[in-house]
Amino acid sequence: MNAQALERYRELPVPDTTEEHWRFTDLRGFDPDSFTANGAASVARPESMLEIDVAGAAYVGEAGIEIERAPDGITFEPLDQAHKRLGELVGWRDDKFAAHNAAAWEHGLLVHVPKGVELDRPLYVRVANAVEGGSLFWRLLVIAEEGSRFSLVEEYASGSPTLAGYSNAVVELFVEQAAKLEYVSLQNLSQETWHFASHHGRVERDAELDWVTGAFGSKKGKVRIQNDLAGPGATSRVTGAYFADSDQHLDYDTFQEHMAPDTESDFAFKGALRDTATAVWRGMIRVERDAQKTNAYQECRNLMLSPTTHAVPIPGLEILANDVRCTHGATVSRVDREQLFYLMARGLPRAEAERLIVRGFFQDVLDRIELEPVRAAVESALEARIPQS
Repeated sequence: MNAQALERYRELPVPDTTEEHWRFTDLRGFDPDSFTANGAASVARPESMLEIDVAGAAYVGEAGIEIERAPDGITFEPLDQAHKRLGELVGWRDDKFAAHNAAAWEHGLLVHVPKGVELDRPLYVRVANAVEGGSLFWRLLVIAEEGSRFSLVEEYASGSPTLAGYSNAVVELFVEQAAKLEYVSLQNLSQETWHFASHHGRVERDAELDWVTGAFGSKKGKVRIQNDLAGPGATSRVTGAYFADSDQHLDYDTFQEHMAPDTESDFAFKGALRDTATAVWRGMIRVERDAQKTNAYQECRNLMLSPTTHAVPIPGLEILANDVRCTHGATVSRVDREQLFYLMARGLPRAEAERLIVRGFFQDVLDRIELEPVRAAVESALEARIPQS
């Protein structure tokens, strides 16, 4: 237990809507201390979204972490709380949930791939909360040394569709010179689980981070995603897909930080909402004074399938350099009536016509996902949410 982090967690109030970054996410009724601490009889393995052949696998539950297998030549093992790089990217002094994680986490994974090593199959970790009313604090630390190339798939799940819980995760990704990391984070928690997470990657000279995130579960919370383009020639690409229904509330804060010249970031999120669901996205591109020749793009597009849904996309630019190319886009739209009329005029029932339109809406983000099993899993998750009638 980190006593300083625990003290800071207790000092910080639960954020409320008077704070700019929480203006559209009301946490009234949520008490993080009302959930039981880590502790269960076994490591849970709920059903996965994926069918994938992996080089290494780890399973995490309230009881601990179980390494099923790991490839030779890399480090794929429980994370030591004294690791020197732990906390370099995600601080806890100004964020209540990061402080809670720093104070309470017990189970983490270290993935360290040495210089020049390339893996032909992904690494996989599943984080499962299977205790009713339980909390699960999770840490992931990934180090991709110079010239290494590999994929890592992380999946968040619940033990049952109705399980109530509190999920709190911190992920730190270090992509060193000329390395390439494909990081996939899929969240399919129960709709009674509060989910808070901070994911932060640092990309060095001529390195590449290809990031895929999918959100289909959880009740409410906030996910932070930050990419630091720290070395010349660094590249990051973030692809996101989400589908919320019932009274789900998804909230994303994203930050593309260009710190060095000749860097590139490409951020594309698409989401569909129905019933009374809400999606909030606040994105920022920041270009530092020395980050000339930056090329940055961000977009968030929302498709509303019910008149009672709500989407709040807020793009932002903060540019301190004078030789850059930065663009952004954000849309909120309903199913196109002309497209619907066209398909129904050719004999398709309304429900099937809407399904085709939704599939088409997501197709370009699906095409950005390089790992075929991940692309298939995201497509299946989206398909399962599209109304049948």
